Amino acid sequence: MRSVRGWLVGIGAATALVLSGCSGESAAAPPPPTSTTTPAPTTTVAPATTTELPLPPPPPPVEPPPTAEPQTTYAAIGGAYYFSSPDGLFQCGIVPLSSRTEAGCQGTTNPVPPRPDDCMINWGNGIRVTNDGPAAFMCSGGVVYTSGGETIDPPLAVGATIAEAGFTCTSAENGISCVDDATGHGFRIAPDSNEVY
Repeated sequence: MRSVRGWLVGIGAATALVLSGCSGESAAAPPPPTSTTTPAPTTTVAPATTTELPLPPPPPPVEPPPTAEPQTTYAAIGGAYYFSSPDGLFQCGIVPLSSRTEAGCQGTTNPVPPRPDDCMINWGNGIRVTNDGPAAFMCSGGVVYTSGGETIDPPLAVGATIAEAGFTCTSAENGISCVDDATGHGFRIAPDSNEVY
């Protein structure tokens, strides 16, 4: 029995040697895994910057349309000089006729004296002065002081004067005045006032 036991121990030892010789690996236990803590990557976020683009330049100022300067010199039309008041309410003229020369303005004015018996048409729609008498309100059937164009005649600017054919007409803040230079007779006319002299 002893020999069987010896034989078994020998076989066990030989098997262990064979097994350790056949294996290329060492029987040593593998090293314990090393734990490395890798720090999480840090991300630095730069503060958001906004780049403000420069504003476009402002548009150039809008120039108002040029205003036509009031006409201050008036060419004679058939020897007559026609113009309007700055507000366009009166049409005026210095007109040489075959029997007389006159200056007058037509338009609505107040007050107006009573209609004379011999006036059967429009009364008080203007005032005229002639070179043969004092100024007076007009009795007429239509517009007398006009060049006949499609538009009203050019305005006589405030402060401007037309002096032609022995008459002087002046535009002022208080209306249009026309005077016979030789006699001093004349008138002033405006929408809400007038005078005859």
